[in-house]
Amino acid sequence: MKASLSRGFTLIELVVVITILGILAAFAVPKFVALDSQARTATINGLAGSVKSAAALARGLAMANGATANVTMEGATVTLLNSYPDASASGIQLAVNSNNGANGDFTFAAGAGTTTAAVWSKNGAPTPANCSVSYTAAAANSTPSVAVVTSGC
Repeated sequence: MKASLSRGFTLIELVVVITILGILAAFAVPKFVALDSQARTATINGLAGSVKSAAALARGLAMANGATANVTMEGATVTLLNSYPDASASGIQLAVNSNNGANGDFTFAAGAGTTTAAVWSKNGAPTPANCSVSYTAAAANSTPSVAVVTSGC
């Protein structure tokens, strides 16, 4: 007589493995769910750094060139106000050169003067208005203000 060779897993072994995988998934899934919020927050903080850098670079170019009305950055003419980019689409948005629009990373809303801020809102955020960067142009003898809101990311 030949001894029969058994190959494969028993039903109990399969149930134990599936149970262990279920327990691991219950602990792992919440950790991965929170990553999208952290990624949006990091993106907003990165944009805030880019806005500050763009304003400082425009100011440096204006000082170096003696310009008061506009400077050219990467082929784009950036409108200045008090030697910093203004809050319009032809000011800080051109200086930052961010990916905007419905299919981009951010939606840009231009500001005006030194009282209305330019705002970038993160597309895809649960509350885009509360996942944003705002830029208020510099008043006379002052620096621009950059504010970050991440409560809706």
